[in-house]
Amino acid sequence: MVIVDEASVRRDEPTPHGRIGMSTAYRISDAVPGRTMEFRKRVLHVGAAIGAHPLAHDEVYYVLSGEGLVSSGTQATPLRAGMAAYLYTGATVGIRQVGKTPLTLIVAYPVVR
Repeated sequence: MVIVDEASVRRDEPTPHGRIGMSTAYRISDAVPGRTMEFRKRVLHVGAAIGAHPLAHDEVYYVLSGEGLVSSGTQATPLRAGMAAYLYTGATVGIRQVGKTPLTLIVAYPVVR
């Protein structure tokens, strides 16, 4: 078992896949040796987005708070707290913060070796 305190893995950085605004990243699973999945928390600051990018694996975005707009291919769907987007291998996906408060997500996907 590995226990990770999110405060120990917190860092402010530009968003992945395009550097569209700022985010706070919690790379929780990075501290786990030999892991087979990634488990991360990311807070997209107001106006920020994870840019469109192709997936080499299935991926899940789970919204803890705030509002977002997730895209997969040509489809875009609003998300809010308590909603999850299951995204498939091969899709081009992205998510952006909308509204007045930051968008807090859990992002989970398998490690591709």
